Amino acid sequence: MAQLLATDLAQFASGHPLIIYTNQPHHFAAHPNVQAVKHTPRGVLPYHERRFAIAHGLTLAPKVMYLDADVRICAPIPADLQFLPGLTARSCGNLHHHLQAQRQRQPQSAALRHKTNVIMKMAHRIGVNPAHPDLKFINEFLFVLHEDQGREQEFLKIWGDLALYADTLGLHKHPTYAMALAAIKSNFPIHHHEMPGLDFFDDRIETVRICQGQSSPTAKAAYFEQQKRIEQAPRSLLQRGWERVTGKLLFTYHRLRVQWLVHGPWAALRSRKKY
Repeated sequence: MAQLLATDLAQFASGHPLIIYTNQPHHFAAHPNVQAVKHTPRGVLPYHERRFAIAHGLTLAPKVMYLDADVRICAPIPADLQFLPGLTARSCGNLHHHLQAQRQRQPQSAALRHKTNVIMKMAHRIGVNPAHPDLKFINEFLFVLHEDQGREQEFLKIWGDLALYADTLGLHKHPTYAMALAAIKSNFPIHHHEMPGLDFFDDRIETVRICQGQSSPTAKAAYFEQQKRIEQAPRSLLQRGWERVTGKLLFTYHRLRVQWLVHGPWAALRSRKKY
């Protein structure tokens, strides 16, 4: 999917590099617009790893657009899109309203109780009131980070600390919570902007649009089909079994590694800034 995105951006955003942090940079050798960087994961799962590519991008330009690897760009990116200093999300809202809606849908969910508990602990770790009214929920598939007098660097640093801390507590996905707390702590503003004219495809967003009558089922049918062919490519029973075993082994390894990094003997040697 990332190779398709690279092709899209070569066509619709020529002159702008696509930075990809990956364990297989050779996969992008045929894409001259891609800066593929060999990357070893810091966390348990890859969800928070995007912060490294964003930090890299900020060394090249004052603002960086982040896109999930399975997002597609369907037309030229408008040259007149303007973004304020801070983080601008294509989709975001109030974090407390988001969590309340989840509780109403799943009042008995143990996973939701665990997630809420981890958010509380993350907030306590950096001295942020978990009831802060300005905490935002960010749909992290598409957003822009614009430098803001160095606050963006503090934001990324706190996000990274919370990412590893959340890993030790068993919350390996949903970087929005660490991002929201880091933004409050670093005074890094979060804005909502629908980015008019930016024609993109995300299968989840497009499905919602179709259900709400905002898009036709045929409008992005080719993109759905391409994604389906890649994600549901036939694999042998041996391949599926091997992926399952190696996936579990890697998950266990990274979880033990992060626990050791945060709580082990080396933790005492790391910088322990008091927030």
